[in-house]
Amino acid sequence: MFQVGEMIVCDHNGVCRVLDVLEMPELKKGALYYELEPVYSRGSRIYVPVDSEKLVMRRISTAEEVEELLDEIPDIETIWIANEKKREEQYKEAARRYQCREWVKIIKTVHMRKRSRGLEGKKITYIDEKYMKLAQENLYGELSIPLNIERNRVGDYIRDWIGSKEN
Repeated sequence: MFQVGEMIVCDHNGVCRVLDVLEMPELKKGALYYELEPVYSRGSRIYVPVDSEKLVMRRISTAEEVEELLDEIPDIETIWIANEKKREEQYKEAARRYQCREWVKIIKTVHMRKRSRGLEGKKITYIDEKYMKLAQENLYGELSIPLNIERNRVGDYIRDWIGSKEN
């Protein structure tokens, strides 16, 4: 069970702060609910069952876990599937896990596709763009907290980290 004040990832809501754990008899007698505040939607409140099996809920990554992830980025495999529909299915499957390595996998895939399509004089597809945005929002939103930097600076931080390891 998460504690009040803890930062967690809550499914499609992204990074949330646990504000309270409370009973809500009007919803389900005896059931406990987390009162969550999405970090990037201040003032919003979400109530989710503590024992929900439908939602992905986990603690955000620690600074040490982020460093490990950043070191692993060059070795994380991409989703290289030519068929658009099958690739979208893989994007969806990766996104459903709400795990940093899966977000990296999507971002790396789209970067590689963007580069290869650019050489052919083509732009990335709507699906690639959609999942790139989703992956960046989720990954950067989570990593910004243990890195203690603004969410919009995380992409540059990652590029600098990888660049410093290659030199």
